[in-house]
Amino acid sequence: MDAIDIARCSAPDFCDLPLGFRSPEFRIQWASGPWMRQQALALRRQVFCQEQGLFDGDDFDTIDADDPSCRLLVALSSWGAQPDEVIGTVRIHRPEPGLWWGSRLAVARDWRRHGQLGSSLIRLAVGSAHALGCHTFLAHVQAQNVALFRRLRWSVLDEMVIHDRMHALMRADLSHYPPCTTPYEGFVLADGARHG
Repeated sequence: MDAIDIARCSAPDFCDLPLGFRSPEFRIQWASGPWMRQQALALRRQVFCQEQGLFDGDDFDTIDADDPSCRLLVALSSWGAQPDEVIGTVRIHRPEPGLWWGSRLAVARDWRRHGQLGSSLIRLAVGSAHALGCHTFLAHVQAQNVALFRRLRWSVLDEMVIHDRMHALMRADLSHYPPCTTPYEGFVLADGARHG
């Protein structure tokens, strides 16, 4: 699904919206179709391989390929209330009963200043795992993102170097994340004005 390019709408009787208009709604949910999964994996490659150079070519691994508990979560921009494009993603999986991990949190470069997409993905990641019996939710967080996670009630357990970058092993305070029993529906952010 490609977005309609509003900037190319030049006939006044066809398009009365201002140039650069973007839908004010964003949906945060578990990926529910092949196009969402493909775009989420492409966004991860863009962020972790091309921008950060953490992986050579692709970050797809055995968790993505072989772990039946693995779920991709997506932040979707919308057009006319219909999902349009994956602009953020995170992955969760359960290596053992009650223990969940989050990883591969990525937001598209043009949307990082929105301010709520990453934290909303984290909220759904922990909340949906909480609904599935999570008692411990962990993540290896890059050093530059530790402050964000602390604001979201995560605590640092340890520090280490992973892929030549400093990371903190962090744990979510589950009391701050109510269980989400409808992860494929997720929730809507209605503040598109913060993009810029």
